[in-house]
Amino acid sequence: MTSNPTTISTGMPPRPSFWARLQGGLLALPLALVLLTFLAVPVGIVVAVSFWDYNDWEVIPDFVTFNYVELFTSRLTYILYAKTLKFAFLVWACTLVIGVMVAYVLTFRIRSTKWQIVLFLVCTIPFWTSNIIRMIAWIPVLGRHGLVNGFLEQTGLIGSPIEWLLYSEFAVILAFVHLYALFMVVPVFNSMARIDTSLLEAARDAGASGIQTFFMVILPLCRPGMAIGSIFVVALVMGDFVTVKMMSGGQAASVGVALRNEIALLQYPPASAAAVILLLFVLAMIYGLTRIVDIRKEL
Repeated sequence: MTSNPTTISTGMPPRPSFWARLQGGLLALPLALVLLTFLAVPVGIVVAVSFWDYNDWEVIPDFVTFNYVELFTSRLTYILYAKTLKFAFLVWACTLVIGVMVAYVLTFRIRSTKWQIVLFLVCTIPFWTSNIIRMIAWIPVLGRHGLVNGFLEQTGLIGSPIEWLLYSEFAVILAFVHLYALFMVVPVFNSMARIDTSLLEAARDAGASGIQTFFMVILPLCRPGMAIGSIFVVALVMGDFVTVKMMSGGQAASVGVALRNEIALLQYPPASAAAVILLLFVLAMIYGLTRIVDIRKEL
């Protein structure tokens, strides 16, 4: 007596066929080519140039480590990174507070979907213009004879114009927050919009106050959106040089400003080395955020 052979299930999904794998590879090929052309190749060129030698009038293809040695042994490097990290932290904290507040109001205080869309579009209107125009718009507001100083003088709150409103670190941070707040609002709003309202009702039924519900239920569920917004804001601030130079009047410096100055002086090898270090530094910060928060929930 013979018996039919039985198939033993291993619990593993079946392995895709060759044609299925080939089809998946062909679908990913355009994106791979785009990333290779516009990301991998330019970064590779920057890394290669960072090891070249140079003098006052030419760049010499070579393999030297002098650019990195000079970068790490210079006290100015650490001062610039400390200043840039200070800007990044303050801007991140301000945009996080603004992003959470705006997203909370749009999600839980505005009941109508139509008004949510309208108000969200209102938040995006300033971002339809150039960053340069938005920075220039602060000059007549914060200047020595600007709107703020004029109002304070007319009301008698100050006797002379406040000098540090414009062309200072305060102006730099204010401009950064104005420029990049939306990059925090959007992912936080996306996270809050996904929260099941039954969780909030359960928290209220359990006796939680509104503040307790906000800090113990809403904020923990918004961590992926907050992490994505933090990545955008920190990466943009770390690499920015136009805002720092324009809003500080040349009185503040950052890593981006130093990079721009080296490029202006045609010192491409040291500028490339600084760019590589800055890229690795930002990637390390992003990696740390992804270890703390699982942002794949938002992707």
